[in-house]
Amino acid sequence: MNPEIFKAYDIRGVYPDEISEEDAWKIGHAAARYLPPLIKGYDRGRPGSTALCVGRDMRTHSEPLAQALIEGIRSASIAVIDIGMIDTPQMYFAINHLGTCGGVQVTASHNPAKYNGFKISGKGAVPIGVDTGLKEIKHLATALLHTKGNPTGSLERRDLWPEYKKHVLQFLRPSLRKRKIAIDASNGMAGKAVPLLFGDLPLEIVALNFEHAGKFKHDPDPLKDKSLAQVKATVKKEGCALGICFDGDADRMILVDENGTTIPCDLLTALLVPYFLEKKPKSAIVYDLRSSRVVMEEIIKYGGTPRRERVGHAYMKKAMRDTHAIFGGELSGHYYYEQNFYADSAMITMVHTLNVVDAASKAMSELIRPLRRYASSGEINFKVDNKETKMEELARRYSEGQVDYLDGVTVGFKEWWFNCRPSNTEPLLRLNVEAKTPELLKEKLAEIEQQLGTPI
Repeated sequence: MNPEIFKAYDIRGVYPDEISEEDAWKIGHAAARYLPPLIKGYDRGRPGSTALCVGRDMRTHSEPLAQALIEGIRSASIAVIDIGMIDTPQMYFAINHLGTCGGVQVTASHNPAKYNGFKISGKGAVPIGVDTGLKEIKHLATALLHTKGNPTGSLERRDLWPEYKKHVLQFLRPSLRKRKIAIDASNGMAGKAVPLLFGDLPLEIVALNFEHAGKFKHDPDPLKDKSLAQVKATVKKEGCALGICFDGDADRMILVDENGTTIPCDLLTALLVPYFLEKKPKSAIVYDLRSSRVVMEEIIKYGGTPRRERVGHAYMKKAMRDTHAIFGGELSGHYYYEQNFYADSAMITMVHTLNVVDAASKAMSELIRPLRRYASSGEINFKVDNKETKMEELARRYSEGQVDYLDGVTVGFKEWWFNCRPSNTEPLLRLNVEAKTPELLKEKLAEIEQQLGTPI
């Protein structure tokens, strides 16, 4: 087993060269040995006394990997509930709905078709990352010398789509108006989820890339502009009220307005702030530190408590739990909900977005326009070998500003601010800059590039 497949938040690699059925068996066995003993009252002498959920995405190799994973779990005398081909957020629902000690989703999310992997969650759908158990699972899996074992753990297959649909649609306004929307499933799990969840609503859905043929028509990462080209063109051609593009495992979504203009994820977070604070006044709302200042300003304006957090779903979910936040948004297109076990859900985000548009009776572009009050660079990458040194240099150069080190270095001034943080896996620094005007943004970007070099 190649230990490099273990990343900060999940397990991922090329199939079958880096991730094979043998690896899946070992990972399943290791997860089954690690997760159940965390549960109070667990009795290892009682086979099948706890269970793990297993789900998979639509990739051609996800099913054989899932079957091998299941056999590895069962060989550790742990029961398995196989919930089939699902979007990743359904795994978070299943773990809580069924009360299992965790679950594993076979997916490579937004990576190309040749990749696959595993997202592991513990009890309550708490993410298992490098700091919360993945390191231990890696140690157990890589130490296994064979894939032999008697599968004494029971196996049950469950279709949770009806229960999951009820969970998602409980948040929908009772009298949704009819409207046309374009949805690009990116040949991913939204192609199955959207018809099953929303097929009987008063929505005219223009469906793009809903088929599963073992390949992607475009990169299944909606954060990339090229991935949005098709849904943007369709929105304008068909006269849609809005467009949505999902990533491969349908846990993230990007919105475009009726003009085919991308709505940045932090601005959608800001748009949803008053909607959620009306439901639970004075509540905390969590946002990642790359987000526009407009998010904090909207939270304060509507009486909420802003909670700024470092980048990454593990940190966002922990902050949500720690503060009992009602809602959280991340620049990557993940949105988190107190009433969804503090986990993210693109399908629930679609519901809440439709609710806001419905209640306002305005076009999406009109709703977002007041929030477009800053100029933003977006995330820019720089190849840097001495990452810590470069960040220290930036902190010294701009020491007159408000400096903090929550995730990399952030420096704030009245008219502009920036965050520069290191990649976990590559010799890269990631820069986000925001300013009052496009001219000031251009000036400050040029200054910082003098120290970091040419963007890649």
